[in-house]
Amino acid sequence: MAENKQDSFTVTDRRLFTSEGEMRRDVSEEQISTSSPEPPKPAVASTPASAPPSSSPATFDPSMPPAPTAAEQQQQADAYRKSSKDLDARVELSGHSAKDMEVTIERFLASLYMSAMMQLGLMQEEGGQPRVDLLGARQTIDTLGMLAEKTRGNLTSAEQNFLQNCLYELRMAYVEVTNALSRPPETPAGVSARKR
Repeated sequence: MAENKQDSFTVTDRRLFTSEGEMRRDVSEEQISTSSPEPPKPAVASTPASAPPSSSPATFDPSMPPAPTAAEQQQQADAYRKSSKDLDARVELSGHSAKDMEVTIERFLASLYMSAMMQLGLMQEEGGQPRVDLLGARQTIDTLGMLAEKTRGNLTSAEQNFLQNCLYELRMAYVEVTNALSRPPETPAGVSARKR
C-alpha cells in the first residue's frame, strides 16, 4: 500500500529582478555574485585550420566585453529613471501629457507596422517619395512573427488581436507588392506594340 506522506517544502524566489526589470530590494550583493553562473567555457574541438569559427550563440566569445555587474546595472537604471522623470516634467510644463510618450506593446507593434508599410513603399514621409525595401520589410514582418511566437500566452486578447491583424495585413501587402514587382510592365490600353 502506498503511504500517505506529507512533506513540507519551502519555495524561495531566487530571481534577481522584479517583473519591471528592477533589482529586487531584498537581494544582497553576495547573493548576486554567488548566483550568477560562470559563462560556459568554449569546447575545444579538433577542426581543420581552414574551418570558419562557429557563430553559435551558445559559444562563449572572448572578444565580447563582460556583462555589467549588478551594481552597474542598478546605477544605470537609477540614472535612466531620474533622466526620464526630468524629461516627463519638461513635457508636462510644455502643456502635453507624459503619458502620451509611454511605451506600450500596441505602440511598439504599431511602430513596426508603420516601418514595414514604409519599407513596402505603401506609405512615405510627407512630401517624400515611396521607396521599396523588400528585404527590410521581410525582416520587419519576420520580427513581428517572432514576437507573436515568443509572447504567445502573455498578451491580453486585445494585444493579441492587434498583433495578429498587423501580421495579416503586412503579409498580404508583402505578397501583393512582390507579385506586382515580378509582373512585366503592362502596355497602356489602346496602344499597340510597334513592329520593326
